[in-house]
Amino acid sequence: MGPVVAVVPPRFWHFFLILSMGFVGINGQVNRWLNAHATYYGADQSPSTLGGACGYDNTIHAGFGVNTAAVSGVLFRGGQTCGACYQLMCDYRADPKWCLRHATVTLTATNFCPPNNHGGWCDPPRQHFDMSMPAFFRIARQSNEGIVPILYKRVACKRRGGVHFTLKGQSNFNMVMFSNVGGSGDLKGAWVRGSRTKTWIAMQRNWGANWSSSVDLRNQGLSFKLTLVDERTQLFVNVVPSSWTFGQTFSSRNQFY
Repeated sequence: MGPVVAVVPPRFWHFFLILSMGFVGINGQVNRWLNAHATYYGADQSPSTLGGACGYDNTIHAGFGVNTAAVSGVLFRGGQTCGACYQLMCDYRADPKWCLRHATVTLTATNFCPPNNHGGWCDPPRQHFDMSMPAFFRIARQSNEGIVPILYKRVACKRRGGVHFTLKGQSNFNMVMFSNVGGSGDLKGAWVRGSRTKTWIAMQRNWGANWSSSVDLRNQGLSFKLTLVDERTQLFVNVVPSSWTFGQTFSSRNQFY
């Protein structure tokens, strides 16, 4: 008697494929909820000023609104996570007294929560979100309670409008802050091309969301090539006119969708 071969209906494989795709998240990682804790900061500040270590001068102008957070070092990764989006929910099962049930908030990582090396919530290897106050109270009850357990996962960033390019620096040192980036939101690589240089020039992450090059590109129209951490690459051709000056911000028509 020969081997028995089980025939699986095609509809089963179709269902399995959809189910598998549903669990794939940002960067090809399994999209599951992870445990962390959250606090809030900036109670006496405008939420728009909490750009901090990523270099966003104003989170509203950068396209992120007020739902932002400073993240601990294990998440911040030296600024690589600047612009990334997370969905958070308060862990109601762990803390029903202070958590709002079923409430979620999507926020952008815009700052770094530094460790104090004395068992603080942002000390490694803890995964922690120090949230803006408006974002925090979307998932937790308003009270004197300063910390709650949360569940979080990476999600795609849904932005309004195009990518923002803010030009900084001087003479032959040009620095560009990239903000309002869709898709995974966090950049892996950046290149710039002047209208006269004709070739792509690799940029280096200077700090946070600021990338720099040592080529004088003044009086040239600028194009950019950006690669996200999930390897998606987008061209932004002639997004900056040759009349640009340092301090200006330009927005593209295209976006990572």
